[in-house]
Amino acid sequence: MDTLENLKAELMGAVAAAADVAALEEARVAALGKKGRITGLMKEMGSLTPDERRERGQALNLLKDEVAAAIEARRGALKRAELAHRLEAERIDVSLPVRPQAEGRLHPISQTIDEMIAIFADMGFAVAEGPDIENDFNNFTALNMPPEHPARQMHDTFYLPNTADGAARVLRTHTSPVQIRTMLSQKPPIRIIAPGRTYRSDYDQTHTPMFHQVEGLVIGEDIHMGHLKGTLVEFCRAFFDLDDLPLRFRPSFFPFTEPSAEVDIGCSRKGGELKLGNHGDWLEILGCGMVHPKVLEHCGIDSTRYQGFAFGMGIERVAMLKYGIPDLRTFFEADLRWLKHYGFVPLDVPSLAQGLTR
Repeated sequence: MDTLENLKAELMGAVAAAADVAALEEARVAALGKKGRITGLMKEMGSLTPDERRERGQALNLLKDEVAAAIEARRGALKRAELAHRLEAERIDVSLPVRPQAEGRLHPISQTIDEMIAIFADMGFAVAEGPDIENDFNNFTALNMPPEHPARQMHDTFYLPNTADGAARVLRTHTSPVQIRTMLSQKPPIRIIAPGRTYRSDYDQTHTPMFHQVEGLVIGEDIHMGHLKGTLVEFCRAFFDLDDLPLRFRPSFFPFTEPSAEVDIGCSRKGGELKLGNHGDWLEILGCGMVHPKVLEHCGIDSTRYQGFAFGMGIERVAMLKYGIPDLRTFFEADLRWLKHYGFVPLDVPSLAQGLTR
C-alpha cells in the first residue's frame, strides 16, 4: 500500500504541476491511458489470489477515481484561468473617453445650395423642384429649341427608352424644365429658383456627367431687364461677400431668352492666382436674359401681358470660385479627407443675418 500512496503522490503532483490543458492531458494519459501507470497495475492483478485481487482492485479503483477527479478539477481551474487571461487581454475600460472619430461634414454642394436659397429667399423667391427624368417637350420644345438644335444630339444628351406611346425621355440637361412645369401649373406672378441635378455627356477637369445647377425665373406684368440686373448684382455680392464686386453683362444668345446676356464678375489673375473683386479683369459666371415670348406661349401665358427674366448657373462652378476648389471631379470622389478639408459643420445653417459661411 505504501507503493500506491507513493504512486498517488506522484500522479497528483503531475496533475497539479500541469501548466496548461495540453500538459494536463499528458498527465492523464500517463496515469489512466492504455499504457498508463494505474492501467498497468490493474493488468498485473491476474497473478494474485482472489482475496488479494479483491483488496488490490478496490485500492486501485479508489486511486483511479481520485486521480480522475483531480484531473477534472485541474482542467476546470486551467479553463477558468485561460478565460480570465483572455478577458483581461480584451478588456475595455468604459470609463475612458471615447476615441475621437471623424466628424461628419456637410458637402460643399449642399452648403452652396443652402447659401443660395438663403439669399434668394430673402428676395422673395420660392424653391421649386422637378424630376430628373424629363420628357422632350419640357426639356427642349417648350424652351424654344428646334429639332435640329445641337443640344438635342445624343453626344450631349442622355436619352432613355421612349415611353409606351413613343414619347422621348431624357435625363434633364438643365433645371429649366422646372421653370416650364411651374409656368404650366401656376399663374403669374411667379418668382422661383430651381436647384438640382442635371446631366450631360461630358467629363474632364471642369465637366462631369452629373452636376448641379440653380436657375431662377420671375414672371410678372412689369418685369424688365433692370430687375434682372439688380437681382444678380445683389446675389453675387451677397454670395461672394464682396460689396464692391463689379458685374458685366455681355450680349449673348440662348434660345429660351431674348435679349440674352452672359454675366462676368470682376477678378484678378496676377501671379497665376484667381482673386475676385474690382481688379480690372473679368470671369464669366452665368447666363441670363428676358424670357422668350415663345416660351411663355408654350406654357399658356399671354406674352402680350406678361414678361419675365430667367438666369442659370453651375453650382459646382461658383462653389469652386468661392472655396478655392481646383478640380470639379473631386466633388464626386467620396474622399473623406477632401470632405474633412472642404466640408462644413452641419449645424451652421447659412443665413444673411448670421452669415452665409462660418
